[in-house]
Parts: sequence; structure tokens; C-alpha cells
Amino acid sequence: MILYTIVFLIALVGMLLTNSWLSLRQIRHVRLHSSQVPEAFSQHIQVEEHLKAADYTHAKTQFGLVELFVSSALLLAWTLGGGLETLDQAWRQLNLSPLWTGAAFLISALALFQLVDLPMDLYRTFKLEQRFGFNRTSLSIYAGDQLKSLLLLAIIGIPIVLLILWIMSAMGQWWWFYVWLTWISFTLLMLWAYPAFIAPLFNKFSPLTDKGLEQRITALLNRCGFTSQGIYVMDGSKRSSHGNAYFTGLGNNKRIVFYDTLLKALSTEQIEAVLAHELGHFKHKHIRKRLISMQVITLLSLALLGWLLPQPEFYRAFGMTTPSTHAALVLFILLFPVFSFFVEPISAKIMRKHEFEADTFAAQQTNATDLIQALVQLYKENASTLTPDPLYSAFHDSHPPAPVRIAHLQGLA
Repeated sequence: MILYTIVFLIALVGMLLTNSWLSLRQIRHVRLHSSQVPEAFSQHIQVEEHLKAADYTHAKTQFGLVELFVSSALLLAWTLGGGLETLDQAWRQLNLSPLWTGAAFLISALALFQLVDLPMDLYRTFKLEQRFGFNRTSLSIYAGDQLKSLLLLAIIGIPIVLLILWIMSAMGQWWWFYVWLTWISFTLLMLWAYPAFIAPLFNKFSPLTDKGLEQRITALLNRCGFTSQGIYVMDGSKRSSHGNAYFTGLGNNKRIVFYDTLLKALSTEQIEAVLAHELGHFKHKHIRKRLISMQVITLLSLALLGWLLPQPEFYRAFGMTTPSTHAALVLFILLFPVFSFFVEPISAKIMRKHEFEADTFAAQQTNATDLIQALVQLYKENASTLTPDPLYSAFHDSHPPAPVRIAHLQGLA
């Protein structure tokens, strides 16, 4: 018991110290370079816009530190502080069946985790994003989103939780393998169903009406051998002024989605270049590779959980007196981010490599200069820092630093 607790506390303190050090480096580095726009951007981004990006990065990084310490304190309260134990015993007193006790504990725990995170999310949306002019959502829209999320948690979450708990109790020592197969099936189902059934609950998706842009995109898709169910515009401006574009769906249910804010910010040629970059991810099979790697990690994690499940000291180490499948699952969900933090640089490096490959593909299919101009415009519109700290970026960022990415594209141009 003591060993598990000590290992956990060492990992938690290590995560807090490492993240604090990197965040302070980021703040100091961005501040140090805030008064001068990098030469590659000096013709397109004004000093005032560069200062805004520095202020925004400072505020986000500082708030991220506060979130980290608050979430760590809550983690200690849920585990060593006895929060999960209290919740578990409360459900046990109702004398439900083990399956329904476990499901009630799991769903209520996830709902409570979301509830205690609510103040931080409210501050981020209505204070931090509002301060820099990015927030466009209202309290009524925000409340509606939260209610829909809770309803989806109940409608989708309860059946899958019941199924997983039943497998864990009925399938013997190899339960973790059968749970893994179930989770893969559920993930693929959600990837297929999300664009048609879930995303429209939160946003409006309209077919692209710009015929000139549609013709260019169709020609690009034909050149790249990509088929989709349609090209849609999402009303992202209802919640934020940030712009984006993405693919969603699986198999024949794939869609291309543009934020309406992106279409307003970029020219036709620049939009085509951004889409070519996204198609680069498809052509290099990045999404498939990431999905496979995630499932491998899930399998290994479930195997580890299968080893921990029958050990009473694992539960006692984190404040729980009664071993159970549902307690093991919730503990693993809470503890996983602490330990996975230390492999984050590997994941970030792989994703940055994917971004370079997608940029190279885009430069082959369209004009690299158009993609450069699009990225510069998006950096400006989203107040993205042009001067991140190299170590912070290497540890956290899934995209290459702006100067490095632009230099790469200039070489291709």
C-alpha cells in the first residue's frame, strides 16, 4: 500500500514541478520577445498584434498552471482524502445489485468530475477568452451545451458502462482483452456516428454555398483520391472567433468541415491550401496511425489494470476500503494522466512530424505560398505566439513553432 502511494506522490510532484518550470520558461521567453515581430512575419503582423499574442499566451499559460494545481488538489481529495470512498459507500448503502452499484458509482463520479471542473471552464470561457475578444457564446448556449453533454453521458455512458462492468465480472482473468475489443468497437461506432448524430446537437452544419470554392475543393479532392459525404460549414462563430477546419467521420460517412470564421478570414486559394494540408494527414494515414497507437496504449493500460485489479493494497493506497471493478476503473481514469504526462513529449514529437509531412503534401498539391499566408493569417486571428519557448514547445506542442513551420514551407516554395 505504501509503495503505491509513494510512487503516485512522486509522479504527481514530478509532474507539478516539471510543468511549472516549463510554464515559467514559456512566460519568460514569450515576454522577452514580445516587443519585436520575428522577421519572417514582420510584413504581415503588426507589433500590437504580436503583443496581444504574447499577452494571450501569458494569460493562458498562467491559467493552465492554476488549473494544474487545482486539479491536483482535487485528485488528492478524491483519492487520499476519501472522496471516492464516501461516494462508493453511499451507493453501497442502497443495496443495489453489484452491477448497478458499479454503474451508478462510475456515472456519478464522472458527472461530479465534470461539475467540479465547471468553475474553471466558466472562467476560461467568460473571462479569459472574453478578455481577448474570442468568446462569442452566451450563458444560455453554454448551459445548453452542458445539459446536452450530461444527457449524452447518461444515454451513451450508462449502457457502455454496464457492458464493461459485466465483462469485467463475467469473463475471468482475460476480461481486459474483451473490454479492449468492446472499446475498439465503441470507438469506431462513435467515429462513424459523430458527424451525423452528435455534432449537430451542438452546432449547425450547412452545405458550402460558394460554388467557386466548391469547384476548387472538388478538383483537389479528385486529385488526392479522397471521397467525402459532403463539404459543410459549421457555425463556429456562435461560440468563438477562433477558426479551424477538420475531417470527421469514418468510411463512407466522412465529412469536410470548415468553421465559418475560417472562411471569412482566408481567401479561396488559402482555404484550398489549408484543406490540402488536412488531406495530407489523410494521404499519409496519420489518423489511422494515431487511432492504432491509441488502441495499443489502451490495451496495455487495460492489461496493467487487470494485474492491479485483484490487489487489495492498490485500493487502500488511494483511500478505498472495498475492492471492486468499478473502483479500479475510476482510480485508473484519475491516475492515468499523472503517469502519461511523462510520455507526452514523445507523442508531441510524432504529431509535429505528421504536421511537417502534411505541409509537404500541401505544397505539392497547391501553392506553398498560399499555405504560408493562410497560416500567418490564422496565427494573427487566433493570437498564437510566434516565439514559444523551445523546451516548452518540444514538450507540449503538437504543431511545430511558427517560425520553424514557415521556414519549412518557404524551403518547399
